[in-house]
Amino acid sequence: MHELSIAISLVEAAEEELEKLGPVEVLAIHLELGCLAGVVRDSLEFSYEIACQNTPLAGSRLLIEELPVLIDCLVCKEPREIASLQDFHCAVCGSIGGKVVQGRELRVVALEVNEIKTNDNGVACP
Repeated sequence: MHELSIAISLVEAAEEELEKLGPVEVLAIHLELGCLAGVVRDSLEFSYEIACQNTPLAGSRLLIEELPVLIDCLVCKEPREIASLQDFHCAVCGSIGGKVVQGRELRVVALEVNEIKTNDNGVACP
């Protein structure tokens, strides 16, 4: 299950970013996931919860935006969604193929945080 290693990498990358941000609470990681990325969404979400245990990200959410597959349609002359994952024809004109221009992504697009207020000594305030 390579989704666990992906989830661990997401958590590690977020932890590195937290060092730069200072005292914050992580609410969510926003992720773009292409249909051709080879990642099972449910497995990634489950693995994320496991990877977050005993880290500053514990309790945060993984918010995934699934991206459709787009091809550079040779007839329409612009990016178009495919008919289905089993049928790489342009969903608009029906022409065959073209270069895949979207759908392989696995990209963190945002880290949603809540600033933790601290006193002059750097101690968190209620």
